[in-house]
Amino acid sequence: MSTMLFAQQILNGLLDGVYYLLIALGLSLIFSLGGIVNLAHGAFYAVGAYLTLVISPYIGFGGSLVIAPIGVALLGILIERFLFRRFYRSDPILSLLLTFGLAMVAEQGLRMIFGAPPLSYSIPSWLRGQVFIGDFVYSFYRTVLLGIAAVCVLSLWFLLQKTAFGRVVRAGVQNPDMVGALGISLEPYMAAVAAIGIGLAGLAGVLLAPIYSVHPAMGADIITPAFVVVVIGGLGSFWGVVVAALLVGVVKGVMIAIGYSAASTAAIYLLMLIVLLVRPRGLFGERITRFE
Repeated sequence: MSTMLFAQQILNGLLDGVYYLLIALGLSLIFSLGGIVNLAHGAFYAVGAYLTLVISPYIGFGGSLVIAPIGVALLGILIERFLFRRFYRSDPILSLLLTFGLAMVAEQGLRMIFGAPPLSYSIPSWLRGQVFIGDFVYSFYRTVLLGIAAVCVLSLWFLLQKTAFGRVVRAGVQNPDMVGALGISLEPYMAAVAAIGIGLAGLAGVLLAPIYSVHPAMGADIITPAFVVVVIGGLGSFWGVVVAALLVGVVKGVMIAIGYSAASTAAIYLLMLIVLLVRPRGLFGERITRFE
């Protein structure tokens, strides 16, 4: 295999890691602050993809890139307000069952509305083409996706690390009782975190729609690798999730590049096992207290 082709496969693996990252960041945030293991997170990813199919004929892909994640984020606020909020003080297994049921309802709802067969969405003409760097050639659309993901990660880091909102969220993750003692209610912050995390899942669905087929079970296909990323990176660690997503992407890309594409998914589970044997909390895992 040529060096250029090998590099392309690595970038394709990183692109998969980017999708996992957008899902995993929301998963980690929601669990860290609210103690909710959101098995329905993949369903919001699927909703984002289907919203793209529905609204892009009217506002174009560029409009869908903005409106669809916002719509999914608003749905996330409703879910947090009427469902998640009831389970913050409950046994975690109850929230696990809740989100599992929610995922099943969402998947069957999409199947009833749009049908079971996969649907396709073409890459917009203004995003087609190739990027040439010397002898290296790569898809322009995939390059744009990597750039969008980088902007999302940096923006979320800035929000969490450099703003008053982020300071309260981080304090709520580390010591929610102390935040409550200071007279600060974490409930509106939890709603905002749910909106951001679920909106990122919707954004991942929008970005994926032109590359892969859109089908009702697509959320179930991505939720497990996203959980793998969260486990490898460590709950409560922003950069841990980022590093884990990139590491998973590189491992997957290398396996495909050397001709073992069938074992690429198994390789990331093996990576998780190795990490957990060495670091049971993940690469950068922190001890966190569940929001009460």
